[in-house]
Amino acid sequence: MQIGTAAPTKEELAAAKHHFIHHKSIKENYNVGAFEKDALTCLNDLFKEQDVVIMVGGSGLYVDAVTKGLDHFPEVDSDIRKKLNKALETKGIESLQEQLQTLDPISYNTIAVDNPHRVIRALEICMGTGKPYSSFLNKGKEKRHFKTITIGLTAERELIYNRINQRVDIMMQEGLLEEVKKLLPNKNLNALNTVGYKELFHYLNGEWELDFAISEIKKNSRRFAKRQLTWFKKNEETLWFDYLSDLEAIVESINKKTRE
Repeated sequence: MQIGTAAPTKEELAAAKHHFIHHKSIKENYNVGAFEKDALTCLNDLFKEQDVVIMVGGSGLYVDAVTKGLDHFPEVDSDIRKKLNKALETKGIESLQEQLQTLDPISYNTIAVDNPHRVIRALEICMGTGKPYSSFLNKGKEKRHFKTITIGLTAERELIYNRINQRVDIMMQEGLLEEVKKLLPNKNLNALNTVGYKELFHYLNGEWELDFAISEIKKNSRRFAKRQLTWFKKNEETLWFDYLSDLEAIVESINKKTRE
């Protein structure tokens, strides 16, 4: 999944030590809870040698899992998830989205409702506990023993969207389609139910034209970027900089924040 995930190049990996890059097989079950645990273990080791560690994201949920901690939910009957997955197959995600909007309108308006895993997770908590999924959020998280300074880069939305479209074209030129062809036997795995892969699976299955599949990758990537911006803008402590800002000015702002 080198091309579709835009993983760092060999040169980038050699320039600085990276962690959690291609460290899992697509066939392994891995989720945000496991990532939180692994990342904290890694951080404990790194802080023995380094005063500062840089985390780059990415998924807001995974960033928050490390910097703030995850919400904890009650155990629910596993049959609920099985039934919801069956409903996803037979009725499509729209029916699950409507159900979530009824049971928990707050979650419906805040989670990534075009991600079936997120919708099913929220629904199984609603149905298994009789309480909204959102009612379990932000309750008694474990305090972190490190300080986090969050930096965000901004650009005009039109520029961001143009860059996304250009990036998808470059990925196709670099061989994304060939990469997806090799992964076709594993198309039902959760790891491959992601933007860039699921659209080309439709093409390879004869369901879509290639041009349409590529346009869907661009559209879904833009939607993902919009959700990322919405998520990260919620953090009022983020230091925001235009992407063309002078690097020294950014570093000085970080140093000032560190001294506070």
